[in-house]
Amino acid sequence: MANSRIAGLEAKQARRESWELCSKMFEQSGLMGKVVAMRRVAESEVRGASELGALERQVVDFFVDGVKVLGLPRSMGEIYGLLFISQEPLALDDLAQRLGISKGSVSQGLRALKVLGAVREAAGGDERRMYFESAVDLKRLVGGFIREQIRPHLDSGNEKIGRLKEAVRVEDDDACRREFLTERLGRVEHWICSSRRVLPVLQQLLGE
Repeated sequence: MANSRIAGLEAKQARRESWELCSKMFEQSGLMGKVVAMRRVAESEVRGASELGALERQVVDFFVDGVKVLGLPRSMGEIYGLLFISQEPLALDDLAQRLGISKGSVSQGLRALKVLGAVREAAGGDERRMYFESAVDLKRLVGGFIREQIRPHLDSGNEKIGRLKEAVRVEDDDACRREFLTERLGRVEHWICSSRRVLPVLQQLLGE
């Protein structure tokens, strides 16, 4: 037993020494730097190089942080942020080039932002292209988010709570646990009802 344990430890030590030797040879050969450089190039090719000034980058990052909190895609924050800080309306191509993201991502982001009421079409310098600008009316923005994101979640929440209550009633034979689960589901249901009452007030307050 002791001999097998010693043999196992020796094998483990040998593997570690071999790994350290290979790592050192890999580093000394210069391949490590090449691999890192290749990875950076690949990442830049996927996302592209942005053409933002320092202030523009800070504003864009501010809105990116905001959409992360709301659980929305990063590209939506980037697009809105650039339109927000831009004095002139921008076309889809302009947004893709300056942000360093694909036209597909910009197209999807613009579509979602339009649904939320966060961007709108605007007149631009080229009649053949469609231009966009940011909406800065807080009431409109809050209303769009409530309408498209929060209310559907609350609606689906009611349906899910109903199904869960039925499942608890039918499937759970433990009376104590059934009572506990019913109480918890009732609490969530109460939260949903309270949210429905609060949302219009919140929207009105933020819009004033």
